[in-house]
Amino acid sequence: MPILLIFTLFALLDFVVLFSVGAKIGLLATLALILSTGFIGLYLVRREGVATLQRAQQRLAQGEIPSDELMTGAALIFGGALLMAPGFISDALGFMCLLPTSRRVLGSLLSRLPFKIRGYTTTGRYQPGADGWDHHAKSNGASEDQSTDKGSKSDTPLEGDFISKDEPRH
Repeated sequence: MPILLIFTLFALLDFVVLFSVGAKIGLLATLALILSTGFIGLYLVRREGVATLQRAQQRLAQGEIPSDELMTGAALIFGGALLMAPGFISDALGFMCLLPTSRRVLGSLLSRLPFKIRGYTTTGRYQPGADGWDHHAKSNGASEDQSTDKGSKSDTPLEGDFISKDEPRH
């Protein structure tokens, strides 16, 4: 319910700013600005998207998971959708999602926000355990159970397969 309220307030604020600017500079100038930001955004999405796809393919060819590239792709899709929506606030946020420097700043700001998804919070920190995460972490990141330190080994064995450097990966 709060997310719906946030989206509704954002859309209302965006339209209020759009109509206020339109009243000051005129209809044709406002339409020209909206259309130009859409075309510039389309160009940027295409350019950044191709570069991100190439980086993801390189990482996959090296046998790595392209997690950064997937997050960049999600930001590009979100930014492109914002640029297609008419409004100056959505355009500003869309450009922030498309430009690499501001995208990194937004990513670091969003990573500091505590989100709650299905009973788990993102404020937990990595601890050795059954699934690798300490779900009983306090909001400041400190664990309630401080009985294990970094140097101690877990009693549970690490399961997995060993692949030598010469063996081909599948």
